[in-house]
Amino acid sequence: MIDIGQPAPELGLKDQDQREVKLSEYRGKNVVLAFYPLDWSPVCTNEHACFAQNLSDLQKLNAQVLGISVDSTWSHKAFAEKLGVAYPLLADFHPRGAASDKYGAYHADKGINGRLVVIVDKTGKVAWLKDYGFGNVPDVKEIENALTSLQ
Repeated sequence: MIDIGQPAPELGLKDQDQREVKLSEYRGKNVVLAFYPLDWSPVCTNEHACFAQNLSDLQKLNAQVLGISVDSTWSHKAFAEKLGVAYPLLADFHPRGAASDKYGAYHADKGINGRLVVIVDKTGKVAWLKDYGFGNVPDVKEIENALTSLQ
């Protein structure tokens, strides 16, 4: 797993609208990388419902949320529309999990990401991270507190 203080590895993945998204585009903002196993699973659905409901609070903390799983862009599109997700969901589809693996989020034995939240600060360094395991919804308030400490 990546360590706090390290430069965050660059990501270049397509989102649910087929747009190439790079982590470096968000330099100057704090970025919440929300690695998750799969669209449509119950815990992932709850996770993204929480992020979507709290998005304005996160944005007030100069944060951009990026969801990342091994699902396709088409799955992300339907998932985002169903949940009202207004932030990019990035497809680490092929090669499967290659970008997520740079952060220690990809579990090759399962073929999916774990549930890892990484905050990349406005300078591009890893400022905070927490592995929530497969079955736990990330605590958005805990993430907000971590972002507040970066202000």
